Amino acid sequence: MADSIRAFAVIAGAWVRASMTYRASFWSLAVGQALFTLVDFVAITIMFSHIDRLGGFDVAQVALLYGFSGFALGVADLLVGNVELLGRRVRDGSFDAMLVRPVAPLVQVAADQFALRRLGRIVSAVGVLGWALVATNIDWSITKVAVAVATLVSGSVIFCSVFVLGSAFQILAGDASEMMNAFTYGGNTLTQYPLSIYPSEVVKGVTFILPLAFVNWYPALYILGVEDPFDMPVAFHFASPVAATLLAAVAAGCWRAGVRRYRSTGS
Repeated sequence: MADSIRAFAVIAGAWVRASMTYRASFWSLAVGQALFTLVDFVAITIMFSHIDRLGGFDVAQVALLYGFSGFALGVADLLVGNVELLGRRVRDGSFDAMLVRPVAPLVQVAADQFALRRLGRIVSAVGVLGWALVATNIDWSITKVAVAVATLVSGSVIFCSVFVLGSAFQILAGDASEMMNAFTYGGNTLTQYPLSIYPSEVVKGVTFILPLAFVNWYPALYILGVEDPFDMPVAFHFASPVAATLLAAVAAGCWRAGVRRYRSTGS
């Protein structure tokens, strides 16, 4: 693990130094991504100019969901988002070269073309989250602080795992980046809103099949002191680390299985 982290840092560092060669371009892209990411939240605020609550949540509470989800996706996109390019590498045969190098293939795929400008998404999410934490007047306790911190970490691990699952599927499918985006960026869009606006079948799906509800929904219910409209177990409020660990284990297993079954293009 330590060797993989060092290898990731070395590869990512090389790409960061390369991107800093053109600082104006880097900062314009980073700021542009931050502003582009905020468009979703601007749309939410415009919607709340016509309504008072959505699914029982006011605008500050929805901002909390948005901030948690946006931060988690932003971290995952920064660290492993490049795995969505794996389908292209499978097609052109460049994945073969990664398999014979003394570095874990997943580390190489994730760190290659590392884009520090993606920090813009994280900065936007942190800004919205900070405003939400102030505007919601939460009655803080040590437990709620611990849940909030665990949510940021666990949500990031969950989205990282979803990225890796999608890349493992691409090894077998050749290319399925659009399908992968439906679960990563699409999952982020879904979790930006209260799950109370969706049918119970959707909530069960993002709880027991692909646990995106643990990115923000269940811990937010506890932090905000809101009752669960779907009467799920109270333990789910604190189960984000468990869900993240289980999904990470599944993603790791699927990745290893995909690599074992990989067949070169011969090019």
